[in-house]
Amino acid sequence: MQQVWYVAYGSNLALGRFRCYLAGGRPAGGARVYPGCRDRRDPDRIAAVEVPGGLVFAGESRTWGGGSAFYDPEMPGRVAARAYLVTPDQFGDVAAQEMRREPGGEFARDLAGLLPGVDTVHAMGEGHYETVARLGEQDGVPMFTVTHGTAADLEPKAPTLPYLRWIAAGLSEAHGWTARRVAEYLLSAPGVSGVWTFDELAELTA
Repeated sequence: MQQVWYVAYGSNLALGRFRCYLAGGRPAGGARVYPGCRDRRDPDRIAAVEVPGGLVFAGESRTWGGGSAFYDPEMPGRVAARAYLVTPDQFGDVAAQEMRREPGGEFARDLAGLLPGVDTVHAMGEGHYETVARLGEQDGVPMFTVTHGTAADLEPKAPTLPYLRWIAAGLSEAHGWTARRVAEYLLSAPGVSGVWTFDELAELTA
């Protein structure tokens, strides 16, 4: 397996934010400087995709504060995502950084090596982003994402403004969505409704 699609559904929807995982750096509004991948190249290709399932915000992000985005394949609906064509090693290094592990370390290498054998879901551990889900194929290349193994059991928690701003920017970049559509989409996610208003969310992309 020479390449895979890394499917982003949270702040990594925005290419500028995803590049902090690839090349290193601190995203605007974030509290963390990312070391970057061993291979710092941009993705060979980028594609807007939608996958079955739902989005939920939960936990406590040490980078952004507030809830983080998780993909729940069991929820009804569709998740707006963005697929980046990268190498398995880049995928492993990105996932490792999600869990504050070392790029090129044991976790990253093990994850890159197991991708060819993942048919549906594989749990590397109990951490928030230690479960790999296969999401079909795009142009004959397998698509994968990382999430929590039991996202449906997580307690919803509202995300912060800087985090939502990156997600909104990514939805606009990838899918060309209007501010209204971005707001409607985010309001449907547990952790957002009841805390953020439609007008506040619409202003993110105004």
